[in-house]
Amino acid sequence: MQLNCDLGESYGRWTLESESAAMPHIDQANIACGFHAGDPVSIQQTLLLAKQYNVSVGAHPSYPDLQGFGRRSMQCSEQEIIALLHYQIAALEGLAKCAGIVIDYVKPHGALYNDMMSKEDVRRAVFSAIGSYHRSLPLMVLATANQDEIEEQANQAGITLYFEAFADRCYDDNGQLLSRKQAGAVHDIDKTLQQVKQLCESGSVTTHSGKILQLQADSLCVHGDNSQAVEALTAIRKMVEQCR
Repeated sequence: MQLNCDLGESYGRWTLESESAAMPHIDQANIACGFHAGDPVSIQQTLLLAKQYNVSVGAHPSYPDLQGFGRRSMQCSEQEIIALLHYQIAALEGLAKCAGIVIDYVKPHGALYNDMMSKEDVRRAVFSAIGSYHRSLPLMVLATANQDEIEEQANQAGITLYFEAFADRCYDDNGQLLSRKQAGAVHDIDKTLQQVKQLCESGSVTTHSGKILQLQADSLCVHGDNSQAVEALTAIRKMVEQCR
């Protein structure tokens, strides 16, 4: 199991100092593309930091929602979703190419990610966008109970999936991430470490109601904007390495 983190999310004077602390401990960096966070300079700096630590880079596109940090759903047509994804991935790919870096995969951010997992039309649009990009890129999606169904849809679209679990987010009984509007949606350090340990030992998480949910994950996400989780990265890294 790989360890990934959402990074490149500084913007102007608003900087996330936790990013430089996270990079040495991860395998995959999901780098913002400017629509929810990230300006050209901070994105470029994050790319160079990933190169320094030999970390795989993924594009982290979102709805065009700087004010809401990409966490608000938007009513976009299939054509709009395809275009906004191509636009963001291509922008990051251009910056990466200038730095001698190759983009390895795509992971949607925030509301776009959640909508992709819960709404058939949005998932179809995202799959179409990735499948029609000028070169093949794997898509990172949430590991859930209905992975076979989602994988079949991906196969029809001609794309490869990476399934991920979350270290610092609480799950509902359907295997979706608990809404950030609900109490307990983001774990503290102790609960984060407990969840990572459970994932490593039994491939499962305990949901908000106490149900045990089995997950098959290729990668484990720790959020770069969650300073508590970043502080726990050394311990998380050790657990993940013991899993391998």
